[in-house]
Amino acid sequence: MTAEPVEHRVQWPVPPQDGYTVDDLFTLPDLPPHTELIDGSLVFVSPQRRFHSNMVDLLVFGLRSSGLPAEFRVNREMTVVLDKRNGPEPDVSVIRAEAITGPEQTRYQAEDVLLAVEVVSPDSESRDRTTKPQKYAAAGIPNFWRVEATNGKPVVHVYELDPLTRSYVHMGMHRDQIKVDKPYLIDIDLTAVEQL
Repeated sequence: MTAEPVEHRVQWPVPPQDGYTVDDLFTLPDLPPHTELIDGSLVFVSPQRRFHSNMVDLLVFGLRSSGLPAEFRVNREMTVVLDKRNGPEPDVSVIRAEAITGPEQTRYQAEDVLLAVEVVSPDSESRDRTTKPQKYAAAGIPNFWRVEATNGKPVVHVYELDPLTRSYVHMGMHRDQIKVDKPYLIDIDLTAVEQL
């Protein structure tokens, strides 16, 4: 007697007419890890490449060990609620320590984020270069870094918020080392990614 093959069907959620909300993002069952909400649409993230993972590790470690003030914390891959229809998940965030509510916390509010970092991947180029920075700026997040891979080496683009226009101003590109003073004094050896 042979067993009948079991057919596994994936039941994809059908979006509501006006799109999803942040509340839906946290209540829909069985969403893949790191699902984001952009303009009321669910965005599923592809498996990440080694460069992406190593850069996130390097930046988290570097931000924590660069004299992180006691009132700040560094987190990776946590949803940031920008508004009712937008809950992206920056690769790395620097947040106010007072925003932490406990180990079961799944999100932060935009006003608690001081720096959002996106490491660009092939599947996220447009979102990381255009969509997310515009939304982070509109939500008032004061600092944004975009990390690109050039011949396997990191290039970090640093942006600061112009409070009048609520848009980011490009402050510089960093290749071997990132040394900035916002949101606090930071000094990270970017070449260390090659040893990870």
